[in-house]
Amino acid sequence: MYYGESTVLYFNGAFMNAADAKIDLYSQSLHYGYAVFEGIRSYQTANGTKIFKAKEHYDRLRYSAEVMGIPFSVSTQELTDLTYELLERNSFTNAYIRPVVLCSPNMSLSKGKESYLAITAWEWTNGYLSNQMRIMTSSYRRPNPSGFKINAKVSGHYVNSILACQEAKDNGFDEALLLDIEGNVAEGPGANVFFEKDGVLYTPAAGNILPGITRATVLDLCEILGIPVVEKKFKPEEMRGADSAFYCGTAAEVVALESMDNIPFAQPWENSLGSELQKAYKNCVLEKEYTAETINN
Repeated sequence: MYYGESTVLYFNGAFMNAADAKIDLYSQSLHYGYAVFEGIRSYQTANGTKIFKAKEHYDRLRYSAEVMGIPFSVSTQELTDLTYELLERNSFTNAYIRPVVLCSPNMSLSKGKESYLAITAWEWTNGYLSNQMRIMTSSYRRPNPSGFKINAKVSGHYVNSILACQEAKDNGFDEALLLDIEGNVAEGPGANVFFEKDGVLYTPAAGNILPGITRATVLDLCEILGIPVVEKKFKPEEMRGADSAFYCGTAAEVVALESMDNIPFAQPWENSLGSELQKAYKNCVLEKEYTAETINN
């Protein structure tokens, strides 16, 4: 699914065949989830293959390594150049890119001693959350920000996401919605959330969430398109049964939510602010115009 006989990746200073890459079984990352990563997309645009928000993603990767105490000195520009070369070597245009900073063998609970960079990519033409989704409020809560660096994208944090996602699927839903430690709506297992009510969009305020790069893009689009948006804390009761709602993330892009806890969102998706933003976001990543006039014609 992710690689074949001819797939090339970058690992520990060299491009190599994906099947030949190996990590140490004594790696601190394997044993403790002590690694940082990013999820990035590239698109075939009118101006050629472009990595969307490469600087923002790689700046965050470097930030994540820094706050987690993982030694990592590759610059954002170097990371971007390596990724473009990786795409070219694999003849990828529309792709999902996964850089990971792994740690060397270390069985003590201390900061990383040495790191290794891996960059993998695979073809990706459709969002994995392409249909309107039925979500449920998860019994799992997002990690306490006093106990984790929640602004960092850390591998071990996603065990929480796996638990929530699997709980939802086991109960017949498509995806989960997690609350924070205070019982406020936080985010999906791998995406941020917005809901619409009376012509205004609402999204959880920063503090107990990973404020995603796609989320920031959506906020920018709201400003361009004149869509009012409020960042605040709110309980699930306020979102449940609202006019519309959507998740957003690098892989998902902007994806409609059909219902929450079996209560449908009231407005047809095609009439929602989320639908307008979905079109604008697609135009944005493809480097097309996305004024209110162009996306509604």
